[in-house]
Amino acid sequence: MVEIRDGKKILVTPVTEDDLKDIKIGDIVYLSGSLTTCRDVAHRRVVEEGREIPVDVRDNAILHAGPIIRPLDNDKFEMVSVGPTTSMRMEKFEYEFVKTTGVRVIVGKGGMKENTARACREFGAIHCVFPAGNAVVAAVEVEEIERAEWRDLGMPETLWNCRVKEFGPLIVSIDSEGRNYFEEKKVEYNRLKDEQVEKISREVGFIK
Repeated sequence: MVEIRDGKKILVTPVTEDDLKDIKIGDIVYLSGSLTTCRDVAHRRVVEEGREIPVDVRDNAILHAGPIIRPLDNDKFEMVSVGPTTSMRMEKFEYEFVKTTGVRVIVGKGGMKENTARACREFGAIHCVFPAGNAVVAAVEVEEIERAEWRDLGMPETLWNCRVKEFGPLIVSIDSEGRNYFEEKKVEYNRLKDEQVEKISREVGFIK
């Protein structure tokens, strides 16, 4: 479901493929509902080892992150810091991961490549970027940690299933059509750079 509140576009889990059709690269969205931290080793377990992920992320969201967690009483936890980690490390797994789990929203840091873009296009998912350097702000947007699975992986790699409220801002880097904001901007910036280099070279040609 998509809600508009105070000018914010908020994705509320569960998110359907239809919910994402009007969301394009460069859009800024927020997320409310279910968000599960999931990074390198969890991806390996699902894709390379064929293990079933113990948190149902179908039509929900994952966050590439290794959070800092404070244990509380009665097997409860509190989020202290949850900054995104570099998504590109998951690039080689992401097509199979999305296909297998049905995850709908992937959040991380930096761009991803064709493997992820193909998954988003074929299975109706998106990849978003949470601004780096705001790990404590992100933790404030976590209302509760509801489950912790695969704890044997240690704190950074455990699947921390959280309930979040207006988690963001999230910049859409790959949309459900498979358009890739980072790759498209890279082409544009290189064209502008080449134009400026050519112009400057003409101006300072006398130096040669």
